[in-house]
Amino acid sequence: MHKLSKWLLIASFIVTACADEDVTRYVDPNIGGVATLLTTKNPTVHRPHSMIRVYPVTKPGLSDRYLSDKIYGFAVNMPAYRNGQVTELMATKGVISTDLSANASTYDHDLEEVHPWLHKVWLEDQNIVADWTTTERAVIYRFNFKDKESANIIFRSNGSASFFVNDKNSVKGWEVSNDTKQYFYAEFSRPFDTYGAFTNTGIAAGNPEISGQKIGTYLTFNDPSAPVEVRIGISYIDENQAKDNLYREMHEKTFEQVAEESHNIWKEALGRIKVDGGTERQMRIFYTSLYRSMERMVDISENGRYFSGYDKKVHKDNGHPFYVDDWLWDTFRCHHPLLFILEPKTQVDMVQSYVKMYEQSGWMPTFPQFYGDFSAMIGFHSAALLWDTYQKGGTDFDVETGYEGLRKNAMSGTMLPWRSGPMCSLDSFYIKNGWYPALPEGATETEPMVHSFEKRQAVAVTLEHSYDDWCLAQLAKALGKSDDYKYFSKRAQNYRNVFNPATGFMAPKMADGNWVEPFDPQLSGGIGSRMYFAENNAYIWNFSVMHDIPGLIQLMGGAENFTKRLDNLFNEPTKIAKWQFMGQFPDATGLNGMFPAGNEPSFHVPYLYNYGGKPWKTQRRIREIMEMWFDDSPLGLPGDEDGGALCSWYVFSAMGFYPVTPGNGLYAIGSPFFKNIQIKLPDGKTFTVKADNVSKQNKYIQSAQLNGKELNRAWIRHSEITEGGTIEFTMGDRPNKNWASDPSVFLQMTENK
Repeated sequence: MHKLSKWLLIASFIVTACADEDVTRYVDPNIGGVATLLTTKNPTVHRPHSMIRVYPVTKPGLSDRYLSDKIYGFAVNMPAYRNGQVTELMATKGVISTDLSANASTYDHDLEEVHPWLHKVWLEDQNIVADWTTTERAVIYRFNFKDKESANIIFRSNGSASFFVNDKNSVKGWEVSNDTKQYFYAEFSRPFDTYGAFTNTGIAAGNPEISGQKIGTYLTFNDPSAPVEVRIGISYIDENQAKDNLYREMHEKTFEQVAEESHNIWKEALGRIKVDGGTERQMRIFYTSLYRSMERMVDISENGRYFSGYDKKVHKDNGHPFYVDDWLWDTFRCHHPLLFILEPKTQVDMVQSYVKMYEQSGWMPTFPQFYGDFSAMIGFHSAALLWDTYQKGGTDFDVETGYEGLRKNAMSGTMLPWRSGPMCSLDSFYIKNGWYPALPEGATETEPMVHSFEKRQAVAVTLEHSYDDWCLAQLAKALGKSDDYKYFSKRAQNYRNVFNPATGFMAPKMADGNWVEPFDPQLSGGIGSRMYFAENNAYIWNFSVMHDIPGLIQLMGGAENFTKRLDNLFNEPTKIAKWQFMGQFPDATGLNGMFPAGNEPSFHVPYLYNYGGKPWKTQRRIREIMEMWFDDSPLGLPGDEDGGALCSWYVFSAMGFYPVTPGNGLYAIGSPFFKNIQIKLPDGKTFTVKADNVSKQNKYIQSAQLNGKELNRAWIRHSEITEGGTIEFTMGDRPNKNWASDPSVFLQMTENK
């Protein structure tokens, strides 16, 4: 063969091999297993959006799972994100003990195998090798007992429960969580020899049934020589449905077949984005982040039916799976926009689920769970979710009913933090006057509905509802509701009412129209500045006007002053010792000056330099944040991951663009990490991002082309992604301050999108 032909053949093979690479090898669920300050991440085994999610249960109350010396059990399921397991099991040897600590076993991360589809550990004290894998609604735990003592499987509840031994091969039961039952049906790979039940007061050998608080059932196998598989199906409908889910998804499949099936599902899901040209570390962070982005929302339809916690009834899903487990304050920003690019039909079904929740409960939910709504945080960001999905072409949901629910929330629902339901006196004030009234520090609260810890968060409430009203106005316009469009467009400008031109900060305003004095934009407002803001202070909330950035720039004195304010944000020192500051603001993790990389109100802020005509500063900031605050270790997350919110920010930012304003169909351009990024779109098209000469030093965009034509703007349209094509950047180590430097271009964005 000619040498050139041989070289081309080898090069072709390498390209093909890269294209077919199994990117799941880069995923490490232990990343984030040690929290920066607040909440850790569990290494959860599940399928994308699956109802069942399992993990090893470590020291109760220990915040950092990865640092726990021992495993205390294994989850039957985690029905609500980060809210613990409902029913757990543990494998032990020898004489039965019901003591939680006595049954726990040390384990070693160096001997651990962990993937999204399979997890394997050695329980050293018990000398048992445990591994597990899942389908959508069922899990297999496999225990290999290495010693000659009898083998035990122990089921235990954390709350009110009922367990029943059916026969020598199966157990069924339920446990209540948040007034809702999770049912399970468990089958064993071989018959157990003896069984019993227990409570806190003792063991009842041979008792097949037990009910009550914190109860359990044990099964003993006299012969430990063969592994014991425990196959468990779950349901929110009943025990029969749990059994049906188990049989439908696992019947006649081996452990290895189920694991391989799950592996292939993850291979396809994560392979929708192919990246090339990054470091091993960057690939591990990227694909682990993408895996985390695919956990929620959770599909709880069971063979065409679902239990709704919103009316406590079982419904047919009519071909639209019912999704729950969402924290919209976190996920509307970039998690849902990422899902819509990768799996738009799933996203539309999620939106339809919100509409069904409104029909079944009378309110649009805030943090929808399997048991009903969890009233948390602020805003009614279902408006952003519905409008962003609808304006991007995801219209296959009951939009009129959805609009009805959004309007009801906007006109009749309370805006109080961590509350839901009808309005209170503060809400009536807002409707009439256009701002949420604040109290001076130390003043006695006058509204009994105000949460004792979360306070009024008066400025943040005003800012977030201004954005949500803008989303609702756009949806009203699209549906031909012109009067509503005018009304909510006016309300969308309420953010101006809490901007104090004398200080240049969004600030608390009292009911009499006067500003709260004294007011320190860094430290006022108590823990998390909750009297006035949410989790962080005025420095970061100053930029929370995502729907009218040109208006915000005007308030701050023009583009030059605006970018100086951004610079100051990243360089402002704490007035008190950092340990004291973090004690007051525990959510302000990943702190650069007053910029908290690990908290949601900050996500869009580094991209705002684009709007002031300084995109090169966005490029620098993005790289700085990603390199400094994200890693491929257990300490690899700068803050609470919040079920896909933080990790989806990384996925977008590594690809080089970000949805600053969900609802306007635009993405601000940042600084791509990889030489080549291919996004496989559901219709078979591909959107490619190329970054020529990209490296750690070469983070600045010198020039750009979109489908071969010069691109001199620091944003792209959603349609330009979904139509397929290529955006190509030429990167360099010094900023090109002339590229996309005209801030007036952004003034035309919403008009010409």
